[in-house]
Amino acid sequence: MPPSPDTSSNTPPIGFGRALLFWLKLGFISFGGPAGQIAIMHAELVERRRWISERRFLHALNYCMLLPGPEAQQLATYLGWLMHRTWGGIAAGLLFVLPSQVLLIGLSWVYMAFGQQPLVSAVFHGIKPAVTAIVLQAGWRLAGRALHSRPLMGIAAAAFIAMAVLHLPFVLVLTLAALAGHWGGRRWPGAFQGRGARAVAASGDASAPAAWIDDHSPPPAHARFSRGRMVRVVAVCVALWAAGMAAAIAIGGLQGTLARMGWFFTKAAFMTFGGAYAVLPYVYQAAVEHYHWLSGPQMIDGLALGETTPGPLIMVVAFVGFVGGWNQLALGPDLPFLGGAVAAVAVSFFTFLPSFLFILAGGPLVESTRGRLGLAAPMAAITAAVVGVIAQLALFFAGHVLWPEGQGFDAGAAVLMVLAAFALIRLKWGVMPVLAASAAAGLALRMLA
Repeated sequence: MPPSPDTSSNTPPIGFGRALLFWLKLGFISFGGPAGQIAIMHAELVERRRWISERRFLHALNYCMLLPGPEAQQLATYLGWLMHRTWGGIAAGLLFVLPSQVLLIGLSWVYMAFGQQPLVSAVFHGIKPAVTAIVLQAGWRLAGRALHSRPLMGIAAAAFIAMAVLHLPFVLVLTLAALAGHWGGRRWPGAFQGRGARAVAASGDASAPAAWIDDHSPPPAHARFSRGRMVRVVAVCVALWAAGMAAAIAIGGLQGTLARMGWFFTKAAFMTFGGAYAVLPYVYQAAVEHYHWLSGPQMIDGLALGETTPGPLIMVVAFVGFVGGWNQLALGPDLPFLGGAVAAVAVSFFTFLPSFLFILAGGPLVESTRGRLGLAAPMAAITAAVVGVIAQLALFFAGHVLWPEGQGFDAGAAVLMVLAAFALIRLKWGVMPVLAASAAAGLALRMLA
C-alpha cells in the first residue's frame, strides 16, 4: 500500500483501499460533464469527507484547467497522486474512465449490429436534434464564462470564421488564438484576465474542520519536485507509447488502421483545450473526411451515446475507435467485434496516456510553485476561440440533422432541435431528460409517419 502523505492536521490517514472504493464509485456516477464531475468531487472530497482542503482542491483544479485533455479526469488523477503517490494517481485516473469505456464498447456493438433496425433508427432520429442542441448549450455556457471583453469576443468570431469559412486546421486556430492572447495580454491585461477557479479560492470557509491534506500541510515527500523523477516519468510514458505503437504496427502494419489511430489520437490528446466539444471538429476532420473511419451521421450518434454514459465526454473517441475498427476490419473480416473493441481500447490508451504524463510529471512542479502559474492571457484567448469552434461544430451538426443526405429539409428534426435547446437553455433541464424525451419523440414520429 502506498504510504500516506505527511500532514499537519490531526485527521486520520486515508487508506489506499478506501480511496480505491471512492474512485470506483466516482467512475459510475460521474455524469453531468466536467462541471458536474468536478462538483461531485468537490462535494465528496472537500465538503463531506474532508480528504483535501478547499484551497488545495482549487489549486489542483487550476492546473488541470490549463492542460489539454479532460480536466475532470486529470483532477481525479492529481488528487489520487497527491494522496497516494503514483499508483494512487494511476488508479484514480483509470477508474474514472473504465466504466464508461466498458459501457461504450457494449453500446457501440449494439449500434453497429442493430442500428439499422427500425426502432433503433427511430430513437437515433430523435436524439440527433437533441445532440445539436446540447452542443449549442455548451457553446452558450462557455461564452457566458469566457467572452467577458470585446477582444475575446473578436477572437471567438475570428475562430468561427476560420473554421466554418476558411476551413483552417483546428491546431492552427488554437495556435493563433494563443499568440493573440499573449500579445493582447500585454497590451490590454484587464481584457484577458481569466475568470477561472482562482476567483473562488477566497471563498473557502475558514471555519471548516481540518482536512487530511489541509491548506498549510507541507507537500508530501513524493510531491516535492525532482528533475530526475520528472525525467523517469517522461521516459516511462514514452516507453509505454512506443510499446503501444509497436503493438499496433505488429497487428496491422505501419499504414494499418490501429497504427494510424494511435498516431492521430496521440496528436489529438495534446489539442483538447476547452473540453471534448472543442476537439470534436479536429476528430471529425480526420476520422470522417481524411481516414473515413466513420460517417458524419455516425459521429453525431456517437456523441449521443457518449452523453448517456458516465465519465468524460472525450470518451466518445472510444466509439470512433470501435466503429473505425469494425468498418476497417482491423483484425480481419471474421472478427468485426474484436477488431472494434481492440481499436476502442487502443484509441483510449493513446488519448489518455498524455493526461497521466501531465499529472505525474508536472504535479511536483505545480506543488512547488503554488499560485504562480502565468498562462492566464493565452488560455483566456484559447477558451474564447473554443467558443467559436463549438459554434462551427453546432453548424456542422445542424446541417447533417436538418438536411439529411439524399433528402430535403427535415421539419420534424428542426422542431425537436428548437424544443431541446429551449429545454436545456431556458428551462435548465438536464442532458439525460432531454435525450430521453427526444428519443421518445423520435419513436412517436416514426409511428405517425
